[in-house]
Amino acid sequence: MLVLVAPGQGAQTPGFLTDWLALPGAADRVAAWSDAIGLDLAHFGTKADADEIRDTSVAQPLLVAAGILSAAALGTQTSVADATGPGFAPGAVAGHSVGEITAAVFAGVLDETAALSLVRRRGLAMAEAAAVTETGMSALLGGDPEVSVAHLERLGLTPANVNGAGQIVAAGTMEQLAALTEDKPEGVRKVVPLKVAGAFHTHHMAPAVDKLAEAAKTLTPADPKVTYVSNKDGRAVTSGTEVLDRLVGQVANPVRWDLCMETFKELGVTAIIEVCPGGTLTGLAKRALPGVKTLALKTPDNLDAARELVAEHTQA
Repeated sequence: MLVLVAPGQGAQTPGFLTDWLALPGAADRVAAWSDAIGLDLAHFGTKADADEIRDTSVAQPLLVAAGILSAAALGTQTSVADATGPGFAPGAVAGHSVGEITAAVFAGVLDETAALSLVRRRGLAMAEAAAVTETGMSALLGGDPEVSVAHLERLGLTPANVNGAGQIVAAGTMEQLAALTEDKPEGVRKVVPLKVAGAFHTHHMAPAVDKLAEAAKTLTPADPKVTYVSNKDGRAVTSGTEVLDRLVGQVANPVRWDLCMETFKELGVTAIIEVCPGGTLTGLAKRALPGVKTLALKTPDNLDAARELVAEHTQA
């Protein structure tokens, strides 16, 4: 069984959308999305520098657009919310943080325009919440999860992402993160600051939840057409309404990617493809899911290898 996954904020790099826009029809598609949400996705995906695309209100819609575009190039049925169309349907889908909105498109819960409108509101609301207090996130590499979590709590930090494979992401104020750098939990090899603009998935994001809930009221989600695995608890969710509710609440609650990978294992996953800008989630899977084949769609040059993996692990 093949699982299609979408990365979260911090995966973006300057110019990462350039080669994808050269594919037939891609530039027109992205231009239409840009008009719909009032953000020049092509500019930010090709010409903007690292600081510009670090902006939460830019990074989030850019990541969702890139994920949808690369999945469509691969030939994913549900990239246009049409499980009866040509192409293939993955056995399951999931996304990390904002990638959950991308996954909702793959599952047919939201159409592309609805998803991009929602993520635009999400990015703006989270950027506004992040501006209240200077906050950030740092990844802990190595160590025992229980020891690390207890240590973070003593420092007033939140284990905002529990990613599995020995990785936890801490979130809080910059002062708290500086203290963490000086006082690492026992067994942690390194503390790595992430390219994000706030303490996402913590109480600092509570103001964004209400605004996202208002935006969600305007949407009519469909039930997932393929298995949709949620960040909240790693559970497969079968109701489109519940998927949308979870997307709203997840903004201020920890991401449990470790539990998502446990569910992949229970489902019998044999291969994972991570859409553009892939790399982070396949890296975690290589360590947590030995024997599972992985591939990251970094550029269109990866499409042929991805199609071979699809042919081996799905039915057309």
